[in-house]
Amino acid sequence: MKKVVLAFSGGLDTSFCCIYLSRDLGLEVHSVIVNTGGFSNEELQAIEKRAYELGVKSHTTIDETEDYYRDTIKYLIFGNVLKNATYPLSVSAERVCQATAIANYCKKIGAECVAHGSTGAGNDQVRFDMIFQTLIPGIEIITPIRDLQLSREDEIEYLNKHGVEYSAEKAKYSINKGLWGTSVGGVETLTSNQYLPESAWPTPVSSTEPRQITIDFENGEPVALNGEKIGAVKVIQELQAIAQPYGIGRDIHVGDTIIGIKGRVGFEAAASVILIKAHHTLEKHTLTKWQLSWKDQLSAFYGNYMHEGQMHDPVMRDMEAFLSSSQATVSGRVFVELHPYRFVVIGIESEHDLMSNKFGSYGEMNKGYTGDDVKGFSKIFGNQTIIWHKVNSKG
Repeated sequence: MKKVVLAFSGGLDTSFCCIYLSRDLGLEVHSVIVNTGGFSNEELQAIEKRAYELGVKSHTTIDETEDYYRDTIKYLIFGNVLKNATYPLSVSAERVCQATAIANYCKKIGAECVAHGSTGAGNDQVRFDMIFQTLIPGIEIITPIRDLQLSREDEIEYLNKHGVEYSAEKAKYSINKGLWGTSVGGVETLTSNQYLPESAWPTPVSSTEPRQITIDFENGEPVALNGEKIGAVKVIQELQAIAQPYGIGRDIHVGDTIIGIKGRVGFEAAASVILIKAHHTLEKHTLTKWQLSWKDQLSAFYGNYMHEGQMHDPVMRDMEAFLSSSQATVSGRVFVELHPYRFVVIGIESEHDLMSNKFGSYGEMNKGYTGDDVKGFSKIFGNQTIIWHKVNSKG
């Protein structure tokens, strides 16, 4: 029997794939779940139990949480990346990490095939296919949901027929949880005019009293929360636990998919949205205007290319080098206040703060130049525009 490695989450699509690959295609199924910080130990154990109940030959959990931060999330923070000024790339960044880990696992066990449960209408199919074609070009890619053009109802009927219970209510919303946020897809996100109901959000709103927190950054990386130095991954996880019950970071992203159609997805990502805003505020105090300008341009490209699964293009390493270099002075403490459904960045403290009053206070007092200096500067700074108007004035 040929070995097939199946990217497995325990949800409807991958449960269908388990049965179909073994019973209909006669393959030896080795399921793999790549944990990117979204699962508890109990959840991982339940997913492993389900995989064996579905008849897999082996099941493996690969923990990529630290690598996910180091290789991906770190640069999303450095770049203040929000797709369409809204979405922190919670799923797209995660898929790149997962596909890479699965490709490496295929090589490790000598699999002839690799399978994933992506549909034919989304972005994941392209991300997985492209990375597999790049890293494991000789291995056959099998995509049952896409190839058979199955609806969720078709999958449920098939599973029930093979003795696997799966209710339509359980499959109503597709939820993907990771370190950088949780996506929510369902009936409402397939429309252009409906918002997700309160019951669809994984985290209920239970915190209502305002709360102040501090986040410390060193060279652009979040390293401490409320004065406790715990490292970036722990900062993200603990900030998420504190802020998500406020309903912060909930939104619906509308974007252009890789294959050219419009799509909507709900997400809750309190930690990522707060960290990006806090980091950007610190940068505005510690970087020059041209550092900020070029970062904005490169970061937009970097985020779009990552969203499209192109993390293995060497140009991404080039941009990461620039982003890393730009963070040399992005160190300090950011003060944030949490409220139901919103947060406020109060301000920052940093030894690299370029707003230092040693050189003047905006709109009040200057200390590094005279009024005559400004008069001369203003005349020269606008010289070419003045010349243009003198040459082309018809009056």
